[in-house]
Amino acid sequence: MNDHLYRWRNKEIRKQVAVIDEKEPPTLVLKNAYYLNVFMRKWLEAHIWIYRDRIVYVGSRLPDSLVDVEVVDCTGKYIVPGYIEPHAHPFQLYNPYELAMYAGQTGTTTLMNDNLPWLYLTNREKAFTLLEDFMKLPVSMYWWARFDSQSEINEEQEIFNDEEVHAWLQHEAVVQGGELTAWPQVLRDDDRILYWMQEAKRLRKPVEGHFPGASEKTLVKLKLLGVSSDHEALSGEEVFNRISMGYRVGLRNSSVRPDLEKLLVELQELGINSYDFLTMTTDGSTPAFYKKGIINQCIQIAIDSGVPEIEAYMMGTYNAAEQFHLEERLGGIAPGRVAHLNILTTSDNATPESVISKGKWLKKDGELVNQDVDINWEKYGLGKLELDWQLTERDLQFSMPVGLKMVNDVIMKPYPIAIDANTEKIINSTEESFLMLVDREGDWRVNTIIKGFTKTLGGLASSYSLTGDIVLIGKSKSDLLLAFSRMKEIGGGIVLVHEGEVIFELPLTIAGMMYDGSMPDLMVEDQKLKDILIEHGYQYQDPPYNLLFLSSMHLPFVRITPLGIIDVKKKDILFPAIMR
Repeated sequence: MNDHLYRWRNKEIRKQVAVIDEKEPPTLVLKNAYYLNVFMRKWLEAHIWIYRDRIVYVGSRLPDSLVDVEVVDCTGKYIVPGYIEPHAHPFQLYNPYELAMYAGQTGTTTLMNDNLPWLYLTNREKAFTLLEDFMKLPVSMYWWARFDSQSEINEEQEIFNDEEVHAWLQHEAVVQGGELTAWPQVLRDDDRILYWMQEAKRLRKPVEGHFPGASEKTLVKLKLLGVSSDHEALSGEEVFNRISMGYRVGLRNSSVRPDLEKLLVELQELGINSYDFLTMTTDGSTPAFYKKGIINQCIQIAIDSGVPEIEAYMMGTYNAAEQFHLEERLGGIAPGRVAHLNILTTSDNATPESVISKGKWLKKDGELVNQDVDINWEKYGLGKLELDWQLTERDLQFSMPVGLKMVNDVIMKPYPIAIDANTEKIINSTEESFLMLVDREGDWRVNTIIKGFTKTLGGLASSYSLTGDIVLIGKSKSDLLLAFSRMKEIGGGIVLVHEGEVIFELPLTIAGMMYDGSMPDLMVEDQKLKDILIEHGYQYQDPPYNLLFLSSMHLPFVRITPLGIIDVKKKDILFPAIMR
């Protein structure tokens, strides 16, 4: 079976049809199922027949013979389609495999994933082979095709050109173009990206936007340019305006923007009683945020906020499938659909007791079912980070007149540096620290000061960043050098050093970006990292996002990038990178 579009071979389809004639037994029957029929928006009672990974029958019949058939009596239970995360960034310290398998345990059986890391970390041939490996997972994994780097990088034209973008768009695992963070340049004159957008639409693949704070005029223009959806609405009014223009809107509940309850309450106050164009997303939250699950938690928030139960489940299932033109395969319980089903104890508790994904049990009666699948990261050149260069004291020269002042986890403003940074330690300012972005290959560096990250921490080194380059932040140059050396020694990751001692390390041995271990273990480490940084004066809530987005050009107002320090709005390089 081609897992991406669920194209079963003729021989497989004939066997599925033979099940209806009882010439072939189903592999699983859920009898006395009280299930959500998304087409009628009703709870109905039926028996559900599953043959391997496909639902083949939903109705009043039971097979005449149940020999060698697994039969589960679902009396008193509620069954809903597997949940869909329409906007996943599967590399926020975790890796896509671990995120998918963890998501499935609480009912999120399909993820639509950002492809950006594969563009930076490997080549197209290896990336496409990796996508094939993800087909073997019981959780369905789909991907986006990015049109821009989200930063300013030296290799922009090598990564984002007609050949590369077309190859991704035409891949059957790719279900959308975007997310479009470079929309300002498309509005101005970038016909290259506009062409890719039109190509996506020609292939019946929606284009997702990224439009925080966009005006009515901007939203209208972007609709004319071909954008289908957006997940950046910050208020019920912004959601209302987007829906009125025909946008599909992802309501966000993330570790940086846990807005879902607020948005739903405001929408109800505005008189919204149709939820057809709404989905819900956790937008690539950091690990500790996922302790209670993923889309199951969004659905629960919706139910608890007064959204009718069926509409809450529709937002987490059918609506998302329809957005990607996959409603014939996903998001419903009906003949021909992939066997993604969640068995609930009550209709108002969205966290399933049992989960079936591609016809396999991921969880049964509250117990996890082991899956004999894995991903060999080394096969794709995504092993430990190997740096063949060393940071030296000579690199730690901080004479730039403009620094970055944190407004929150992800927004930075420029400010004039008034302190003397030609010292071993910054002791004359509590809020300011050294900040450096260094090329992963060791070719260039950008040095400045950051205000608001820490009050006391000696040094942090991180290979986890948007572009995969190395971030260093801290108040002591000797601690920065030690943190870098230890980060290099463990093969990539995040290392904290204070007063000459390593006080925390998180190995990210998948290309220096992702943790090679279980989500529960990573959640513990993520929380430790946050707690230590907060102890040292971090003022906000999600420091991993800060490390990730220091180079991100889709956020205001100033960024530190591989090209230098850049004014986001004007796209001016205020101070260029220095060759080492």
